[in-house]
Amino acid sequence: MAADPLSRVFAALADPTRRDMVARLAVADATVGELAEPYDVSVQAVSKHLRVLEDAGLVSRSRDAQRRPVHLEAEVFDLMTKWIERYRRQAEERYRRLDDVLRSMPDDVSPTHPTGVPDTPTTPHGGNPS
Repeated sequence: MAADPLSRVFAALADPTRRDMVARLAVADATVGELAEPYDVSVQAVSKHLRVLEDAGLVSRSRDAQRRPVHLEAEVFDLMTKWIERYRRQAEERYRRLDDVLRSMPDDVSPTHPTGVPDTPTTPHGGNPS
């Protein structure tokens, strides 16, 4: 069963080498050989990473004379951004509601334990003051 596009993108970016490749491709297109240079892996291993990124729609390859540059497909980031933004907005709304509740509470409310019993002051040695 094929994963949905968002799952493929997040799965592809789960690997630090692929995230680094995406970061480098954000600066400029590069060939497989150029992408392989900083890593202590074979060009074939880099090609496998690129195939995962390609299957996720994050990169594409083109032909430029003898070169086959890899190009970052930035539109895929729109899909991720929309998903992240949706949950960011929901979380912000929850915090806004919590802020409203906290603002509406009187300032003179004394702290209580989760049981509802007010805190009892203690002496520096742990006993109750007499």
